[in-house]
Amino acid sequence: MSDRAPQSVERRLPTEEARELIALVREIAEREIAPRAAEEEAAGRFPRELFSLLSASGLLGLPYDSAYGGGDQPYTVYLQVLEELAAARLTVALGVSVHSLSCHALAAFGTEEQRAAHLPAMLGGGLLGAYCLSEPASGSDAASLRTRAVRDGEVWVLDGTKAWITHGGVADFYTVLARTGGEGPKGITAFLVPGDAAGLSAAAPERKMGMKGSPTAQVHLDGVRVPDARRIGAEGQGFTIALAALDSGRLGIAACAVGVAQAALDAAVAYARERRQFGHPIADFQGLRFLLADMATRVEAGRALYLEAARLRDEGRPFSQRAAMAKLFCSDAAMRVTTDAVQVLGGYGYTADFPVERFMREAKVLQIVEGTNQVQRMVIARHLAGPESR
Repeated sequence: MSDRAPQSVERRLPTEEARELIALVREIAEREIAPRAAEEEAAGRFPRELFSLLSASGLLGLPYDSAYGGGDQPYTVYLQVLEELAAARLTVALGVSVHSLSCHALAAFGTEEQRAAHLPAMLGGGLLGAYCLSEPASGSDAASLRTRAVRDGEVWVLDGTKAWITHGGVADFYTVLARTGGEGPKGITAFLVPGDAAGLSAAAPERKMGMKGSPTAQVHLDGVRVPDARRIGAEGQGFTIALAALDSGRLGIAACAVGVAQAALDAAVAYARERRQFGHPIADFQGLRFLLADMATRVEAGRALYLEAARLRDEGRPFSQRAAMAKLFCSDAAMRVTTDAVQVLGGYGYTADFPVERFMREAKVLQIVEGTNQVQRMVIARHLAGPESR
């Protein structure tokens, strides 16, 4: 059985350009990404050359302005690109999502001079970004971060440690949130830090249960000097910038989750058609047919939800609540679908000879990153009932 069955997704795309884009992504995924995914994930190898290929193909800046090297694509198209990539290899899709998240602060809140100076290289110049918000003692409670930036004339001096940083140690630039004022969210400022800045280093990558090819590491800032020209937005605006980026980032995670779930569903269906027991393909047995039906329904529901949230974003309407719903539902669905895929394959599903055990291990992290699913429920509830009275 192949590592991944071909996708059967029929996409509703707004333009011929978007259809050609999806066709290009599928070609790259099938030819360059999927064939090596299992081997490289098992070896923990980060595929930097694939990100160079994606950059050269115009796929690292899709939702951004073409004036700065972006692709001018709506989020409904960009997210479907992520889904296609995730079905081939989550390390690649999540890496693209994180890179896009890392560019958001400068693209949305930078000055015209800053965008012109930095965005072309970030979006289409082969660079790879990382997003530095979480810290060892402040994950879900991001507003309590301790990394500090102290002004020294026209330079800021950054000291602290960031944690759980995707691309930590391999990124070319880091969007860093640091405390420039008092306690709480109003004392945080955003900075664009070069990856080769003196005093910036990364710890050894975390030893993870899945996505072993994607380096996740602590990033240490020891007297890192950053010119004020690399401060993004106003002093104290950093937390607002971070939250704006996370709303979009959560949609990226939702699309990645649907891609992993779709790959697991495809593998389960292909196996059920081939595997015979009691003289019949196991796909003939009602218990298994119902399981596949439930898996497919979860995949389609997740896709519809993230696309609806993306439409709101593309129309300039509030989408924070729907983004949280999409991230919550899609990642929970991916965990359920991948677990069920392992069940469909039985003992074979529990072995590394088939891809579904990897999909299950990878799906778990999607319930955690960009805000745990418990945090998503808090966000949704606040939209429904207002802030907690405490």
